[in-house]
Amino acid sequence: MYLYHFGLGELPFTLTPNTNFYMPMAMHDEALAVLSTALQTGEGFIKVVGEVGTGKTLLCRKLLNEIPDHFVTAYIPNPYLNPDELRRAVAVELGVKQAQRMSVQLLTQRIQARLLELHSQGHSVVLILDEAQALPEDSLEALRLFTNLETETRKLLQVVLFAQPELDVRLAKTEFRQLRQRITFAYKLRPMNAYEVQQYIQHRLQVAGYKGAELFPVKICQGIARVSKGIPRLVNILCHKMLMLAYGQGHYKMTMKLLKAAVNDTESIEQDSKANLLVVSCLLGLGILWLAYYTLVVKL
Repeated sequence: MYLYHFGLGELPFTLTPNTNFYMPMAMHDEALAVLSTALQTGEGFIKVVGEVGTGKTLLCRKLLNEIPDHFVTAYIPNPYLNPDELRRAVAVELGVKQAQRMSVQLLTQRIQARLLELHSQGHSVVLILDEAQALPEDSLEALRLFTNLETETRKLLQVVLFAQPELDVRLAKTEFRQLRQRITFAYKLRPMNAYEVQQYIQHRLQVAGYKGAELFPVKICQGIARVSKGIPRLVNILCHKMLMLAYGQGHYKMTMKLLKAAVNDTESIEQDSKANLLVVSCLLGLGILWLAYYTLVVKL
């Protein structure tokens, strides 16, 4: 593709949540600090909420990679499961044998026995669910009942929920007030600001092996921040398309024209953002024309 053209060792703006490209931005570091504190204190439920594309799955994988050794993790990436499927998925993750063949009652007993066994060995157990907004309502209640398993001093199972804001809407319902009260730590991911977008783009290029002249000027980064509204996934999509277009045209520097083409080719960019970019492009064009007029006419 464009790797050789720009001297890159790998694609810098893929959509796969690769922790090698993790950038220690304030919001993600704060979220990790909240998670670390909550897990160390043994709280039952911890929640991290963010809009689509704000880096929840990357943060989830970062947590899984860096969680202290005394934690045993059960990771469920797709929690669209009924209560029975959820129990069996948790049991499998915890190493309960023949979990798919047991009755619900026996399975619950085996899960509790396994949690007590791990606790006696000095382990803490944490269940991590990505895309938790997809949990069916009866499975949310089953999840709450999981955290009833405890000793006199500590919960046997902690739960971390990574979710879109739709989860907060569902938890606001009266029937989920018990679960809502058990969420003692929560963090809401925000989009990147313009400066963070610029740093984010440069960081990913550097990790991918780029060592040449500036590819994305500050003005272009500001334009990307504006139309993407600071959503990392959209920033990745736009930057990838711009690099492809630049390669196809033999260019080595990103321009407003390339950004406009990438934006027009991206359905997930809202129409008002596209309109704003058009206005900015026109103003920049007028500015360039005025500068040329001033140089050639006024100064003469």
